[in-house]
Amino acid sequence: MRAVVYKSTGSWYNVKTDGGRFVQARIKGRFKMDGITSTNPLAVGDVVELEPDNEAEQTWIVAAIHDRRNYINRQSPHRRHQHHIVAANLDQSILFATLREPRTSQGFIDRFLIASEAYHIPGVVVFNKADLYRSKELDQYEEWKAMYEAIGYRVFLVSMERQEGVDELRACLAGKISLISGHSGVGKSTFINAVLPHLDLRTEEVSGWSGKGMHTTTFAEMFDLPFGGAIIDTPGVKEFGLVDISRQELSHYFPEMRERLQNCQFNNCLHLEEPGCAIKEAVMSGQIHPLRFSSYCGILATIEEKNY
Repeated sequence: MRAVVYKSTGSWYNVKTDGGRFVQARIKGRFKMDGITSTNPLAVGDVVELEPDNEAEQTWIVAAIHDRRNYINRQSPHRRHQHHIVAANLDQSILFATLREPRTSQGFIDRFLIASEAYHIPGVVVFNKADLYRSKELDQYEEWKAMYEAIGYRVFLVSMERQEGVDELRACLAGKISLISGHSGVGKSTFINAVLPHLDLRTEEVSGWSGKGMHTTTFAEMFDLPFGGAIIDTPGVKEFGLVDISRQELSHYFPEMRERLQNCQFNNCLHLEEPGCAIKEAVMSGQIHPLRFSSYCGILATIEEKNY
């Protein structure tokens, strides 16, 4: 029997069958997947085959997993050289960011977009809590909006408090499987409650002493949308560590760089000190935003060359 994983709690999985019924399933023994060294063998969004569990009534065994169309991953917070699959079989990945309470850094946004690019998943950036923005934050939003839209990303400005931008974002979700991610406290659960009020997901205010959001979601979980499609709510993440991306590959996941790489003098150009670099020329001429190039250099410095 075919089903889709809607929630994983580590050892048990809540899955929805093709017939629309939710059942509990588990993995029996070791579940190996060729070429995958993740901390979780199954992820929300995976399509699986079930067989009856002879040892327990009303439960099922995951017998096989279908090939993934794509997936998005990040560095495991507990095992640095392994990755954690956040979700699978996505149509788009949506990052909730805020410029105040808490502030999302450009580096975090770019790492999320790189991970999306690496697995050919369209990335969307939602700047939430617009009602809190002063002129300083609004100016920054306009600059970042222009920067990201110029390279093909969709950008939204949303205020759940004022219900501004919510309808446009809801339309963006219709008919698609969307990952919802971001720091704790950026308003993911508040938005999901607005779209699916019957869920009544727990939300908390940002911690006053640290400016950090309080964690409210423990496990990734998928929810069907009444207007078609589904969203996958994920626990708030402090960092988005990249995995399986070498120093040489990093520029391929910056769209504005990717289209110019063939113009560099050297095939192995890292776009730092090399002569005849088309990327640096594009930065100097204003074709590549200096903030994006600075972000590239910062991320490049964190990738260990010896691992590749």
